[in-house]
Amino acid sequence: MKMNPEYKELAWQGLWKNNPGLVQLLGLCPLLAVTSTVVNALGLGIATLFVLIGSNVTVSAVRQWVPKEVRIPIFVLIIAAFVTCVQLLMNAYTYDLYQSLGIFLPLIVTNCAIIGRAEAYASKNPIKQASFDGLMMGLGFLAVLLALGAIREVLGQGTLFYGANLLLGAWATDLKIQVYQLDSQFLLAILPPGAFIAMGFLIAGKNYIDDKVAQAQPKKLQQGIERVRVNFDS
Repeated sequence: MKMNPEYKELAWQGLWKNNPGLVQLLGLCPLLAVTSTVVNALGLGIATLFVLIGSNVTVSAVRQWVPKEVRIPIFVLIIAAFVTCVQLLMNAYTYDLYQSLGIFLPLIVTNCAIIGRAEAYASKNPIKQASFDGLMMGLGFLAVLLALGAIREVLGQGTLFYGANLLLGAWATDLKIQVYQLDSQFLLAILPPGAFIAMGFLIAGKNYIDDKVAQAQPKKLQQGIERVRVNFDS
């Protein structure tokens, strides 16, 4: 079954071409701060994904009744309501992870990627398209979080999925993978400067892939108009 071209474009925009983390560079504060492990990145990514979908659907549903003059405050209130729901759920079911994410969980309210999608897309499109846009943008942001978290955790601690029990329960303790043994943690990778460096490499990698793909595509022949110069001296 073929995907509708509109949904295909939304998926391409959210996951790669207009990725909120790698291209728009939105939400960098929590993205760089909490991605010291894959589990922290996964927790924040799922929370952001839930808020993105919920806020997009709600904004799209009420868009006809929201005056243009007060639309931004109303959008922020909607986002804050969903963030509060996420906080309460994580506080109840994943308390240790809730404490680990700390202030960056409520700061999802100020994530420009969420308010940006609400203003740029959800407020102008039906619920179905708005929810799919939120899903794709959330998955794109989650993918960047996971990639950054994996790089920093492997380089900093030599592990993967350390602390998975914080998100999935006691049974997930066995999911920890010891990639290699370190006598002491590599602090540059764990601290925020390492996040900036790793993020720079991710952005450079995406740009390199885009350049290679663009070079591999056949160049369109540009038909120019030939200009004729008339010399009346001869």
